[in-house]
Amino acid sequence: MIERHTLTLPHGISLECRSSGERGRPVLLFLHGFPEAAFVWDELLTHFSRPEHGGYRCVAPNLRGYAGSSTPPDVSDYRAKHLVQDVLALIALEADGAPLAALVAHDWGGAVAWNLAALHPQQLERLAIINSPHPGTFLRELQQSPEQQAASAYMSFLCRPDAAALLAEDDFKRLWPFFTNMGAADGPHAWLTDAVKAQFRAVWRQGLDGALNYYRASPLRPATASDPGATTVTLPRAMLEVHVPTHVLWAMDDTALPPGLLDGLGDFVPKLHLTQLPGATHWVVHEQPQRVIAWLAGALAARP
Repeated sequence: MIERHTLTLPHGISLECRSSGERGRPVLLFLHGFPEAAFVWDELLTHFSRPEHGGYRCVAPNLRGYAGSSTPPDVSDYRAKHLVQDVLALIALEADGAPLAALVAHDWGGAVAWNLAALHPQQLERLAIINSPHPGTFLRELQQSPEQQAASAYMSFLCRPDAAALLAEDDFKRLWPFFTNMGAADGPHAWLTDAVKAQFRAVWRQGLDGALNYYRASPLRPATASDPGATTVTLPRAMLEVHVPTHVLWAMDDTALPPGLLDGLGDFVPKLHLTQLPGATHWVVHEQPQRVIAWLAGALAARP
């Protein structure tokens, strides 16, 4: 059973969470991306909280800026250090001083997770990433790869001050193509049912600017005539090396995140376990949930 609760963190941010499993059990923490919310993890929360599948305490927050959670007004409030602070505080409350059994993350949730794992490795036993680029390879590809620059060009639109209003027009007409422009292994976006659409609408109707501030706050985007984007960015090696065991699942038909992002990943992540999944897109958690569950079960069974 999925429970909903809101946690107020010591630094004043509140996060609405979905959870399953008994408190006091090893914790799996799940971080969502854009334009989603914590509900996308429900099937995994339910599965891994069952005694026969580990009996974990499974928690998925709506991240800062998303439905039900605090939405600070300033773009600067969405810089990586603040997002990491939220997750660290959530870990302290949910895991009671123990490291996470795993931090599981997709898309923007993965951006937060990569940073946390690099800077606070003692907080987790393993990292599990689903189609979220490592900042080192993402920076390189944004600076050097025309393919990645073209694939990420949509970010410029999302940074516009009027993006939230435009995305909300005509029943979110500009948001649905984020999903429907990609196919799925079992048919074109078959997972996007009326019931799932209703869940997305419930999230989006609570506001989109907080979610869009993730794009506005990060310089990791393609350069434009008015914005240098990633061209002037350098990242210190200490922010890029991840030394916890890291399991990466990469859906190979992700048109926003081409496979070139995997090149050289092991240079930053020496304990890397990479699984490439053909026939799946950026939305693999929806498209093939059983494959994702099997992959995560394998990651949890592997020795840290």
